[in-house]
Amino acid sequence: MRRATRRGLTLIEIIVVIAIMALFVAVAIGGSMQLPSARLRRSTTMIASAIKVAYTRATATSRDLRLVMDLDQKKIWLEESDVPMLAQAKDKSATGGADPMNQLEQAAIAEGARIMKGPSIPKPRFHTIAVYGFGDVEAGKGGKPLQRGITFRSVQTTHDDAPRTSGRAYVYFWPGGRTERASIQLRIGDSGEESRTLTLLVSPLTGKVTVKGGPAELVVPT
Repeated sequence: MRRATRRGLTLIEIIVVIAIMALFVAVAIGGSMQLPSARLRRSTTMIASAIKVAYTRATATSRDLRLVMDLDQKKIWLEESDVPMLAQAKDKSATGGADPMNQLEQAAIAEGARIMKGPSIPKPRFHTIAVYGFGDVEAGKGGKPLQRGITFRSVQTTHDDAPRTSGRAYVYFWPGGRTERASIQLRIGDSGEESRTLTLLVSPLTGKVTVKGGPAELVVPT
């Protein structure tokens, strides 16, 4: 009786145990590789949703808005202006922004404003808005962080001379269904691999966001 209860595992039982362990390891490895990609897609969806909210709210409230992206803190939030604003766009085809002017025109307008109009028009001031989960990020009460392990690779809009890789970047929205062309690149960690990057391209005419695999630079029509 004692000899029967102390018998070892058979070869078939050992094979079954090994097969089960291999299955668990394969599932764990596959899941660990898919999780960063899933977080990257969720972060992309969050930014696309924020762009949609800003585009719609600018038209509904007749106020200027901007999407703020803190590249260092890996957070985004929305801000609204208290006065109308025009932004000088480097893309001449952009629907938003002031008309391009040469240096002589700019100097003449500035001098005329100083002499004839007295104090210049106040610059728009932006304040955070607590809608759809966006709150007072400066007080630590709001703003939405990117998913864990996801970072900004670069952000560029038509009012930028070059892609931004640190500090803060902005995408502006105006009443009447106008915004600016933008390229927002997100990546997994600090990876330089193109396969671990997704790019959001914003259309200036419709505010539509197109997501592309890999880094896609901002293309400004000439």
